[in-house]
Amino acid sequence: MHTDTERCVRAVRSKDARFDGWFFTAVLTTRIYCRPSCPVVPPKPRNMVFYPSAAACQQAGFRACKRCRPDTSPGSPEWDVRADAVARAMRLIRDGVVDREGVPGLAARLGYSTRQIERQLRAELGAGPLALARAQRAQTARVLIETTAMPMADIAFAAGFSSVRTFNETVREVFALAPGELRARATGPRAAPSPTPGVIALRLPYRTPLDPSNLFGHLAATAVPGVEEWRDGAYRRTLALPNGPGIVSLAPAAGHIACRLLLTDPRDLSHAISRCRWLLDLDADPVAVDEQLRADPLLAPLVDAAPGRRVPRTVDAAEFAVRAVLGQQVSTAAARTHAGRLVTAHGTPVEDPEGGLTHLFPAPGALAALDPEALALPRTRRTTLTTLVGALADGTLRLGLDTDWEEARAHLLALPGLGPWTVEAIAMRALGDPDAFLPTDLGVRRAAAGLGLPSTPAALTARAAAWRPWRAYAVQYLWATDSHPINHLPS
Repeated sequence: MHTDTERCVRAVRSKDARFDGWFFTAVLTTRIYCRPSCPVVPPKPRNMVFYPSAAACQQAGFRACKRCRPDTSPGSPEWDVRADAVARAMRLIRDGVVDREGVPGLAARLGYSTRQIERQLRAELGAGPLALARAQRAQTARVLIETTAMPMADIAFAAGFSSVRTFNETVREVFALAPGELRARATGPRAAPSPTPGVIALRLPYRTPLDPSNLFGHLAATAVPGVEEWRDGAYRRTLALPNGPGIVSLAPAAGHIACRLLLTDPRDLSHAISRCRWLLDLDADPVAVDEQLRADPLLAPLVDAAPGRRVPRTVDAAEFAVRAVLGQQVSTAAARTHAGRLVTAHGTPVEDPEGGLTHLFPAPGALAALDPEALALPRTRRTTLTTLVGALADGTLRLGLDTDWEEARAHLLALPGLGPWTVEAIAMRALGDPDAFLPTDLGVRRAAAGLGLPSTPAALTARAAAWRPWRAYAVQYLWATDSHPINHLPS
């Protein structure tokens, strides 16, 4: 979008927050870059230059505006919509892969050379993977500086910097302020130190509107005992992180998601934040989604009644694939019971000083030696589960942020016992495909019939072509017509 100068200028002049994160405005006279909705008087068009990322602005010598804080805007929804190499690279960078594995690790995950990845990212985003990762570290650092009471040295390593000196230099360069000055200027509320050691409290921004009912309702209603719980108005779960286990608490609040992270190692902070944003679909563009779905007169009343529905996702794609198989043709309660038994038998124990969480969900490697006879499942589903786990454990099947959606669908469909419903559910909630669709789902078909939409899978699929590329969000609106607990925010 940043190449459409006329459209960008209109967005800046109207201070349209819908475009925050889509592009950034750099001002040649002040050498400052802003988000489109910046409250200051817009500069003259001849002084505006538009960039696709904060990293590109920083690399061109611009510093972040102190009023609109463009570096803290929600991420571009483009990377969750697309499935090409650049989009997958951006999802991995956002997940901290460059910090942990370097550019060679990023390239290896995508099946490209480092030179190819550098060239593609620079061509589209104006910055290479190192600059993009650096911009993310700076953003994480700013959030911690302004919203927590953590010591600066702890913030430096939690944000992913290799040294305090690099942290200080980057903050000064990006924000034209020292870390201490940045904290002194902060006007928003700062989280008080937690009585629980290791807990970091922060806010996760999102694009409005956001309807939390089906989002948190789904996560709470399907929570696996010991791994997830709803407690004191928040969804809580354990996280398997690169440097040790963690626990997150997420609660809907006005204009943001309140997030509390209990980490074994603060270096996992960026990775944990990325997984939480992915879980709650916080980088979606609800205005674009709802506008498309509202064009269907039969869907429009549902959208108008509760705009901003998100797709509840997962923090671990392999975990969701296993749970999807356990949930085949059984109730939500039965699926939770089956998953809970696996967790008790094979999950890694964790300590939760603030709640009742007990385990990490078992990784595929831990389930690879699973005795099928120990599963209280039909024989065919035992075979499906053990085959899936084996493929995940040996790397034959890869599910994650770097996965090509269509390739994953083909691999999953080739496994015994995995039909279109399960594959599309995995594509929707584990891989993040916004166009995944479940025309055979009983709840979808029942809702479609009640609205006057075609209820047979073939006819509904044909009608849903007009909803593309947002059919996964249409499923959320259709499901929400039912009284099932997944559609309601728990009390």
